[in-house]
Amino acid sequence: MKLLAVDGNSLINRAFYGIKLLTTKDGQYTNGVYGFINMLNHIMDAEHPDCVAVAFDLRAKTFRHNMYSEYKAGRKGMPDELASQMPILKEWLTLMGYSVLSMEGYEADDILGTLSAAANGTDNECIIATGDRDSFQLVSDKVTVLNTVTKMGRPEIVRYDTNAILEKYGVTPRQMIEIKALWGDSSDNIPGARGIGEKTACSLVQEFSNIENIYEKLDTLPIKDSVKAKLIESKDNVFLSKELGTICLEVPISTDYNDYVIKEKNTEELSRLMTKLEFYKLMEKMGLTATAEKNENTVSTVYKEEVVEINENDTIAIYFDGESLGFCKNESVFKISDEVKIKEILENEKILKNIYNIKNFWHYCFRQNIDLKGENFDAMLAGYVLNPSQKSFEIERLAAEYGATVEISSEDPLLISTALLSESIKILLKKIEDTNSHALLFDIEIPLSRVLASMEFYGFSVDANGIIKMGEDIAETLEQLEAQIYMLAGEKFNINSPKQLGVILFEKIGLPTKKKTKSGYSTGAEVLESLKDEHPIIELILEYRKLGKLKSTYCDGLSAAADENGKIHSTLNQTETRTGRISSLEPNLQNIPVKTREGRELRKYFKAQDGYLLLDADYSQIELRVLAHMADDERMIKAFRDGVDIHTVTASQVFKIPESMVTDTMRRNAKAVNFGIVYGIGAFSLSKDIGVSRKEADDYIKGYLNTYSGVDAFMKNTVETARDNGFVTTLYNRRRYLPELTSSNGMIKAAGERIARNMPIQGSAADIIKIAMVRVYNRIQEEKLDARLIMQVHDELIVEAKEDIAPYCAKLLTEEMQNAANLKVPLIAETNIGKTWYEAKD
Repeated sequence: MKLLAVDGNSLINRAFYGIKLLTTKDGQYTNGVYGFINMLNHIMDAEHPDCVAVAFDLRAKTFRHNMYSEYKAGRKGMPDELASQMPILKEWLTLMGYSVLSMEGYEADDILGTLSAAANGTDNECIIATGDRDSFQLVSDKVTVLNTVTKMGRPEIVRYDTNAILEKYGVTPRQMIEIKALWGDSSDNIPGARGIGEKTACSLVQEFSNIENIYEKLDTLPIKDSVKAKLIESKDNVFLSKELGTICLEVPISTDYNDYVIKEKNTEELSRLMTKLEFYKLMEKMGLTATAEKNENTVSTVYKEEVVEINENDTIAIYFDGESLGFCKNESVFKISDEVKIKEILENEKILKNIYNIKNFWHYCFRQNIDLKGENFDAMLAGYVLNPSQKSFEIERLAAEYGATVEISSEDPLLISTALLSESIKILLKKIEDTNSHALLFDIEIPLSRVLASMEFYGFSVDANGIIKMGEDIAETLEQLEAQIYMLAGEKFNINSPKQLGVILFEKIGLPTKKKTKSGYSTGAEVLESLKDEHPIIELILEYRKLGKLKSTYCDGLSAAADENGKIHSTLNQTETRTGRISSLEPNLQNIPVKTREGRELRKYFKAQDGYLLLDADYSQIELRVLAHMADDERMIKAFRDGVDIHTVTASQVFKIPESMVTDTMRRNAKAVNFGIVYGIGAFSLSKDIGVSRKEADDYIKGYLNTYSGVDAFMKNTVETARDNGFVTTLYNRRRYLPELTSSNGMIKAAGERIARNMPIQGSAADIIKIAMVRVYNRIQEEKLDARLIMQVHDELIVEAKEDIAPYCAKLLTEEMQNAANLKVPLIAETNIGKTWYEAKD
């Protein structure tokens, strides 16, 4: 039989510190459990053990504490964020059918040792999974250690048998105890020999076998006098360390592997637990279905598969799976094959439709030439509004998350999803009302879905041949840069290989090393930027990288993305970001570089159709205007109302000089502070951004907050309110939950405070832009103008309009954007007209 013996504490610790904090909507931390399950599942798939035992430490003292009172002294206690995950992990393991073990007076290592020793001399095999090298001493022909390590920020599993330990350390597994006796272990406060490191400890054991032999022959051993002196001074500690470091093989537990055979898993409760933890992707991998948590009020509505008549004043649920429609009226779920009938139902505004993923549904309507009316609710958008931190909003997950359960005899996935949608609607709607999110969902998000679908459907015309030609020109430039880089390096190498580039820069050329990792020298953008003045090769490499990314990501990517009509149809994701911003995917048009010449050149190949022009309107400093409004800061409000340059005013007041004396550098630094405050910037980051000392940057920030005292008070109050409520909100009541604020980890807590300060501003700006998009779209529709909104890029909207009405549409675009919100300061939008995006933008 094969037993997998797992060090539970070790693996969950590695997972906890290796993965950013994850929380459920209720604030339960889950990253340790999530990482543990991933690692364990990976090991199970690779090893296929017959038995599993997972050992955990207890908080009680062990025999080692009785032997040495300073054992593990100084070690920090388990953080609350991890401690709260331990019972969850043990519950998950039990539901999976795995054995969970602990024994007072002993550590998890001792349990692993006892279980592994039982395999020696038998036909059994033991695999130990741990992140701790202490278990290397247990390796034998029957025992293998799978050591979980982190490389390049990602967990890896390294297999250690007798040969692997001999190759790495030059000793037998049992001699690892001798190395630890000499070297000690700072994490466990095992003293070892003072001044003896791992390298010396290994060489001593390789040559002289064990500490008893070393001390017995110490006077005659051919070693340095300094090493001898250290060994003599630490003799008692060395022998104590050997006892402390030796894993006990006789813990009073069962060593019969039959007792640890994997039991049948409790699928129902496992699904319920993992649903509660919001481990949806893990569940998919494990073949589990999201299941609502049981409670006293849980009721499963019985749905039947039968076609019923849909009449005016009915409210129905419609689920679209990308190909077919599922309908639900009351508790009946069904399909309709008659396309004429479907069109009649969808165009009847007196039939209210509750839909899932209404943006996707609009695409179906556009393709079928259906003028959808009576759209009433979108369950996916409701899920997003309620908690934007979720990774997905599939109906099965939403139903399970909010306790919607159904009973249905049909096995048709479409009808099951339709029933779940119908059952979820009333629960989601109540949650929307309870959180005061009605206006956000019904006045902003649901109307916006039609706008986004329309933008995706119509697309953005491009000159594909022009983009291809630009890519070819960049390719020629890259070849020239490549030749220059090789000449300066003195040899050819892979410029895109960080390892090879690091060797060239820091070993061959001899540039000062900034960072070095286990895998080699760091050659990231930040490092190269700091070396620009050290050697001409750096400037060339930065240019090579910039152009290489532009070619591969945009020139190659965009030309391939154009359809047969020369249009690019970017996907505008409405439920992707936590701030409420819209993201652009496949291709991402929002990330086309704005500041580089080549990035601006690329916009020349985005064009209006023949007979049309592009109108490009951009909000001016919308986030600062939102900040002025929300903070009610008198000085900032006055500056915006007076129409003066806010960055010049800020520089004047922070540096205490007349506006006429503000230099370009002062204004640039003030601008960095203005926008940095919105994003929660600190002195360290600001100092790097504007090239000043940390103290100067800190003085700028303090000067700014003294100048704009309303902003300072607003930021502090926002954090305090977020800490009390557990979330922050935008002007339109969009929530973002912040469990980070309750963290005992200072860095995590500080990150939560930064989010608390900037999310209300960024999120409110995003909401205003969405409102503007809906207003522009509706106005064009109402006036039946030959124009359409085709793209949104951050604070920028692009409309394509017939040439003869372009000036009027430009005026319309400006008006609707500027009137999208009633703030204490004016919203300013500037609109330009051109045949290409380049002309309209610049």
